[in-house]
Amino acid sequence: MAHIKKVLVIGATGHVGGHVVSQLAATDVEVRALARTPAAASMPTGVEVVQGDLTKPETLTRALDGVDAVHLTWPALPADAAKAVVEVIAEHARRIVLLSSGAVRDDVEEQDNPIGKAHALIEQPIRDSGLEWTFLRPYGFATNTLEWAPQIRTGNVVRGAYGAASMTLLHEADIAAVAVRALTSDEHIGARYELSGSARLSRVEQVAAIGAALGRPLTWEEITPAQARAQMDWLPAEFADYILGGLAAMVDAPGPRTSTVQEVTGVPARSYAKWAADHAADFA
Repeated sequence: MAHIKKVLVIGATGHVGGHVVSQLAATDVEVRALARTPAAASMPTGVEVVQGDLTKPETLTRALDGVDAVHLTWPALPADAAKAVVEVIAEHARRIVLLSSGAVRDDVEEQDNPIGKAHALIEQPIRDSGLEWTFLRPYGFATNTLEWAPQIRTGNVVRGAYGAASMTLLHEADIAAVAVRALTSDEHIGARYELSGSARLSRVEQVAAIGAALGRPLTWEEITPAQARAQMDWLPAEFADYILGGLAAMVDAPGPRTSTVQEVTGVPARSYAKWAADHAADFA
């Protein structure tokens, strides 16, 4: 197949998308980043920033001109809006890599959880599009623990539910590394990669790792699920309930661990301690 020469990154200002941009920029691939407000987007030297809005798919045409592959991170928009976006992408590019979710299940007719359902609705039009596709399905993002930053900035105690819940959180740079391979190499076409970090850590241990990165001890204070639920009012109710249910389950059945990052990139997944060190300034 022809060499991938130009990649458009949709979601370039996000945690994962930003790393996709910077890692692609270190290769011989031309990189274009989509932004609703290009002037506000800070990108590496040599990266072209173009204006576009996923709520107005017709605005993507210019951004897709000459593009071979697209990395897509779907924002907080209705999932059913993805169909029109994918149709425009398919008119110009030949390959797409989607940041999906480990909550998606392939063994069921209908998804049994709201997060899996939302991402499956985005995956489906891509499957139907004729594009070469790869789905990245992370089980847990280390960046989710940034929710503790306000508490840590003002004290040494983190209050949350299910401190014993154990999971394998991913450094966003590792997700991006897999994405870059999938964007630039033919061998990942049609893959649905389940991604995890290198080791399981409880939420209590995650807080301790952040404390080590900051050079001050942090402690965990357990609160009730109802109290935790009240703190999650920024999420749709069904998403908050699913997340809390997942945490409860991971107390006795730790989150899945895969070796996919190493298999695809040749390098072991970064540790959560490494992530905490990289993000220490976000908690200080």
